Amino acid sequence: MKQRLFVGTRKGLFTYENHGSQDLPRWVLAHKDFLSVPISAVLHDRRDGSLYAALDHGHFGNKLHASRDGGVSWTEIAVPAYPKGEEDADTDDKDRAPALKAIWSLEAGGADEEGLLWCGTLPGGLFRSSDKGTSWELVESLWNSKSRPKWFGGGADVPAIHSICVHPENAKKIVLGVSCGGVQVSEDGGESWRVSSTGMLAEYMPPDRADDEDVQDPHLIVQCRSRPEHFWCQHHNGIWRSRDGARTWERIEKAGPSTFGFAVAVHPLDPDTAWFVPAIKDEARYPVDGQVVVTRTRDGGGSFDVLREGLPQDEAYDLTFRHALDIDESGKQLAFGSTTGNLWITADQGDAWVNLSHHLPPVYVVRFA
Repeated sequence: MKQRLFVGTRKGLFTYENHGSQDLPRWVLAHKDFLSVPISAVLHDRRDGSLYAALDHGHFGNKLHASRDGGVSWTEIAVPAYPKGEEDADTDDKDRAPALKAIWSLEAGGADEEGLLWCGTLPGGLFRSSDKGTSWELVESLWNSKSRPKWFGGGADVPAIHSICVHPENAKKIVLGVSCGGVQVSEDGGESWRVSSTGMLAEYMPPDRADDEDVQDPHLIVQCRSRPEHFWCQHHNGIWRSRDGARTWERIEKAGPSTFGFAVAVHPLDPDTAWFVPAIKDEARYPVDGQVVVTRTRDGGGSFDVLREGLPQDEAYDLTFRHALDIDESGKQLAFGSTTGNLWITADQGDAWVNLSHHLPPVYVVRFA
């Protein structure tokens, strides 16, 4: 099967296929699905080739669709739902009677966990499916943890789980990124959780709470596939990395024009190589000096290259969301999309970029398969 690139946007899912080679790619738009519907998450399950897409129908709620034939056809499957007890039936208390607001992350379980899927949502609930999305259950151990009452919304009004990292060699080890709830870690398959944000700093909090592990705002956390004890995090207040399985985090102080952004990708074979798409923080949220760049480190954050070739350098105000940057399994090709409908790809780790489209709807998620 040809290498594919799935691009989830504000108005549908666009699938590109590589009709060339990995070294000399030729990407072609193959087909479009769910036109006019926002796509909030896409998962390619390497275990069996299944595809999953999360759709946000706004007033009509969230839906999940699965494809078992490479995206040729799609079937609606179950959507996570928060349980409501009898005491919640007639209350407007949003904490007592939570409701699904958005599906923000999808991840497959371990290689030996056939059919197991994970789903992160707003308002901060983690769900598990053991049957490929036919049914879902809330992970109550996290929902009822001592940490969760301290969580609050980052970009949204409620907390959100956007990063789910399953250890490739031991699927019982799971690392979550929560905005704003820090880094949450389980070493027993989700039966218990501990906060693990040591070293992170929340500059938006009062000084005496800036290092509070439960209120950190990691924008995205990624794990190196071949060295899974290594993580990178694009945080609201900069870039952090961990070399000890997310137990502690060290801050990267300098990284080109800015250390603020949402997206991060790590090389699947080299934990010291990572990419970011920087911007001006907080109210601005656009590229520094109106120049779209990608920053890359190859020495664990000691130094950074600022990559510009093929990217607009004059009056460009593209912002890249947290799931809109991805890297393929070879570590050579990367792709990222923007809020203005641009889509760029590189075959040489970012030295030069090619624009695949200027006119897509705003891009929410980019995934290789």
